[in-house]
Amino acid sequence: MTETPSSTVSTSAAPTPMIPTPGSLKQPVRPAISQASQWGRVSDDGTVFLNAPEGEVVVGQYAAGTPQEGLTFYARKYDDLVVEIDVISTRVAEGKTSADAAAQVVKRVRETLAKRSFVGDIATLEARCDQVDVLIEEKRTGERARKAAQKESAHAARLALVEEAEKMSDSGSWKTTTERYTAIVEEWKTLPRVDRSSEQELWKRLSNARTSFDKRRRTHFHELDAVRKDAMSAKRDLITRAQAAAGTTDAKAGIKKFKDLMEDWKRAPRGSRADEDKLWKRFKAAQDEFYEKLKAGEAAEEEKLVPNVALKEELAVKIEALLPVDLKNLKNQKSQLRDLQIAWEKIGELPKKDRARLDSRVKKVEDAFRAVEETKWTASNPEALARAEDTANAFAGGLSKYERQLEQALAKGDTKTAAQLEESIKSLRALLGAVESTAADLSS
Repeated sequence: MTETPSSTVSTSAAPTPMIPTPGSLKQPVRPAISQASQWGRVSDDGTVFLNAPEGEVVVGQYAAGTPQEGLTFYARKYDDLVVEIDVISTRVAEGKTSADAAAQVVKRVRETLAKRSFVGDIATLEARCDQVDVLIEEKRTGERARKAAQKESAHAARLALVEEAEKMSDSGSWKTTTERYTAIVEEWKTLPRVDRSSEQELWKRLSNARTSFDKRRRTHFHELDAVRKDAMSAKRDLITRAQAAAGTTDAKAGIKKFKDLMEDWKRAPRGSRADEDKLWKRFKAAQDEFYEKLKAGEAAEEEKLVPNVALKEELAVKIEALLPVDLKNLKNQKSQLRDLQIAWEKIGELPKKDRARLDSRVKKVEDAFRAVEETKWTASNPEALARAEDTANAFAGGLSKYERQLEQALAKGDTKTAAQLEESIKSLRALLGAVESTAADLSS
């Protein structure tokens, strides 16, 4: 089978082309193989002719079979064009293709129609192409409206992201803000690209905001890193000092050193939590080492003091045997107490657990002696004796005066005054007797 492009137009009469009706425009009639002769013919030498609107046109050569087979071959080419238009029309109507893609199909069909390399109803298929062009234009109008709406929506969405990004540029919530900037960029990527110039302008604003935040974040963490390094250095120095102090044998000096080191540790700058935990463990280990040695040393010293317990128990019994204190034998008892106290001190310290118990027993005896001495001192106080004697003299002078007045009242027969003076004399004599008794006690 061979095809020869048409180059001449026959002068023989061509059949009148079919005028498409509205129904035929929707579904153009595909020429049945038996009706192919309506739109073309095959000559005896195998030349295939098409009845075109401009006249009969040679479309090719067919020598591989009967004339009818040649005509059918070229009719099928027309059918293929009809199928293309049918399919693209349906896809446009159902929204399954773009206007530009559909226009390319129609353009290709029109170009094939112009080449006249088939046998079929040219006018009907051209009308069908016109109808599809109308659908394409409607689709383009819809696409333009949709694109405009999409453009507006995308612009609004991008603007909202940019404004949010700009508000966050001064944020100090480093972690959450960084995560949000990442999410904004990802969300930006999902938005449709419809206005390059506007998008570039908005992206520049977003990028500037993010860059400003990142610069502040890097500065912040750089400063934190510097502080962390200073903290690490300061606390490593404290650890070195603590490790040196852990070997101190002077308990008092060691306790003071670690107290001062702890105050320095509290005042030192803080690093990251992980660093702080590690450094603190090292510092605490040195501190624990010192106090464990201190406790071990104290335990050893306490053990040395255990023999003193029995000795002081024995002395405590002797000291308690001095009670009760005898005021008449106070001097002798005090001498015995003093000797026992000296012996007590010579024995030395007691273990902590026994110290308060035994010391309190001795203290009770000492307090008893002290109370007796205070009583005796009060009783022999010269000032108190002088005050008592002065009071007694004053009362005696007053009594003499009342007695003279009583004699005078009786001489006058003033019984009322005499009775009052007798009551005063009686009361004054009672007071004088009490004061004289006190003075006697003080002077004894």
